[in-house]
Amino acid sequence: MLTGQKSETGFVSVLRRWRNAGLVLLLAASLATVAGCPTPNTGTTGDPNLPGNTSWVKISANATWQWQLQAGANGLNTSYKVDVYDIDLFDTPESLVDQLHADGRIVIAYFSAGSYEDFRDDAVEFQDGDLGDPLDGFADERWLDVRSQNVRRIMLARLDLAAAKGFDGVEPDNVTAFVDGSGVDVTAADQLDYNRFIAREAHKRGLAVGLKNDLEQIRQLVDDFDFAVNEQCHEFDECDALQPFIEAGKPVFSAEYADQYVNDGAARTEICGESTAQGIHTLVLPEDLDDSFRFSCGS
Repeated sequence: MLTGQKSETGFVSVLRRWRNAGLVLLLAASLATVAGCPTPNTGTTGDPNLPGNTSWVKISANATWQWQLQAGANGLNTSYKVDVYDIDLFDTPESLVDQLHADGRIVIAYFSAGSYEDFRDDAVEFQDGDLGDPLDGFADERWLDVRSQNVRRIMLARLDLAAAKGFDGVEPDNVTAFVDGSGVDVTAADQLDYNRFIAREAHKRGLAVGLKNDLEQIRQLVDDFDFAVNEQCHEFDECDALQPFIEAGKPVFSAEYADQYVNDGAARTEICGESTAQGIHTLVLPEDLDDSFRFSCGS
């Protein structure tokens, strides 16, 4: 668990206001020179190769989390006593981000960095040449050609939106077009370049950034990302691939959807024991991520 969350909330709130006013570089310089300045409970980190050494929230490897992307019957459930909330970029108003900060939460914005979703506000900005095949099981989504400068321009605007709403970090999804039969000619090298582009641009905006799935490239990308989000590593016996993040002291957040973990308490206890031993923070959730139920291996 993290401690001292109220002091971090104040820091994040001040950072957000200064960033929106265009003064983040001055704030970073001031914090670096103030003796005895209180440290947020998560700490901050910076990349000296980025302009101004911009800082972003560093999430503890022990952080607990909640993941809800659809409102559900009663809207977004903000009652969980966890350190991190991972919620939708577009559907979440800034006032809700502020509320979660006031409750001492770190707030992560989910968005798809690798697929076109026809229901998003910026869907009209994509060009026909940007689009590949539909995602398996998601007829309203199509893979994106991540080499496209237009796609990258749109993603920069999404990162800008996350910063403007005051999110602390981002969870860019669908960053595995090179292995998923996407219908676009994206190579592994193209994917690495794009994923690093997203991470670099998130950091420039003072946002922590998570690597979603992409198990094949974890060892190459662990230094570029601040945390990992994975789906179904227990179901598919892939959790060992996440060890580079754990070894680097970075949190790994995992979700499982299989009926056996929902309905069978013994099966759930088994994967929770494995998660605890490996240092993975696992939730058993509905695939719709609507908070219709939630089982946590921890809290």
